[in-house]
Amino acid sequence: MFREVIVGVDGRPNSRDAIELAGQLLAPDGRLTLVNVHHDLHFAGAKLAVTERDRSVELLMRERTAAEIDADILGVAASSVGAGLHRVAEQRDADLLVVGSCSRGPLGRLLLGDDRRASIDGAPCAVAIAPTRYGRHVAPFARIGVAYDGSPESAGALELARDIAAEHHSAISALTVVSIPSYSYGTLAALDWGAVVELRMIEAREDLARLSGVDGRAVRGVPAEELGRWSSGVDLMVIGSRGYGPVRRVVFGSTSEQLARLTSCPLIVLRRGVGEIASEPDDDAAVAAG
Repeated sequence: MFREVIVGVDGRPNSRDAIELAGQLLAPDGRLTLVNVHHDLHFAGAKLAVTERDRSVELLMRERTAAEIDADILGVAASSVGAGLHRVAEQRDADLLVVGSCSRGPLGRLLLGDDRRASIDGAPCAVAIAPTRYGRHVAPFARIGVAYDGSPESAGALELARDIAAEHHSAISALTVVSIPSYSYGTLAALDWGAVVELRMIEAREDLARLSGVDGRAVRGVPAEELGRWSSGVDLMVIGSRGYGPVRRVVFGSTSEQLARLTSCPLIVLRRGVGEIASEPDDDAAVAAG
């Protein structure tokens, strides 16, 4: 469970979903902080900056009262939502940042940006994403799903899932998705990729069978799509971060980015470096981590 949890709050229903999820993931002795990031208007004058700060605090007090929770509140002036949330997470040494799903459509994300993605990219800690309308349908974590591909990152995701399951008395399921590598389509004549995938399916089933106390399953397909379908059968999904380079932060890669839009349950994306760090990402296997 998480002891220092930050929640991004903007007064919209999606951030209320995030507050509900944060409450479920917070340790009994943990601290919850609701954070609203507002525009930094110091350049426009001290009076306007104070007005913006006061509005931020009023919004947070209103949301805290509506949620009926015990939480700190903090209004932060920053150039972007992501920058403000990351700064607070680092200052408080947070181990989880919780955000709601993006309510904008594709055009809105293109023109106005995606605060959810901005909050996740480069985050200094694990990030949890609450699906739309989650606050209306909060359910116990009866079954926790883990995107598992045998990598150190997915092993870290399984370790966290076990910790949460112990607190909530949950069952654990794991899914490995095996797919043909994208670069193979130009070399199908050189290799029998069908046989390669079948061999990896056998290996995946053997790896899953060795996981104690885990209901494991291997399927063929596109990782994000298969995990998205599978999410309807679990109450929480945990995936590792396949960030590149030496910085151990959450990097919102292609699979986790797609999964955040497709999943019907809450999603936790771990910070890179949870578990051992893989020396090189293996794109040949169906990566179940972003």
